[in-house]
Amino acid sequence: MVIRIPTRPKKPCSYSGCPNLVELGHSFCEKHNNKATKQYIRDRGSASQRGYDSRWRKARLRHLREHPFCVECLKENKLTKATVVDHIVPHRGDRILFWNESNWQSLCEHHHNKKTRTQDQYQEYKF
Repeated sequence: MVIRIPTRPKKPCSYSGCPNLVELGHSFCEKHNNKATKQYIRDRGSASQRGYDSRWRKARLRHLREHPFCVECLKENKLTKATVVDHIVPHRGDRILFWNESNWQSLCEHHHNKKTRTQDQYQEYKF
């Protein structure tokens, strides 16, 4: 008798518009595996092209001076210095959302990386 252990569900291919599903640990389906990563890196643009320029650096420093502690650490009753200004709702190139200060929060690097990896990495699809 063979007992099968359930596997994790597959996730969408990271290639824009591709509906194929891929195993956890992979980003692209077989069709887009090689050219997709190169295209993403080429199409993404530099940090300054994406809006993280000197104007952003000044606004970021001002925000961190006004809100010096990580909001997630505060929820855990910890005082941790914030080092990152995070966009609560990912702007994905929307300049209005990018500069909307009510969409900013101060986070430590740990919580920013955790949020980016779990919540912001994949675009949400609403049905």
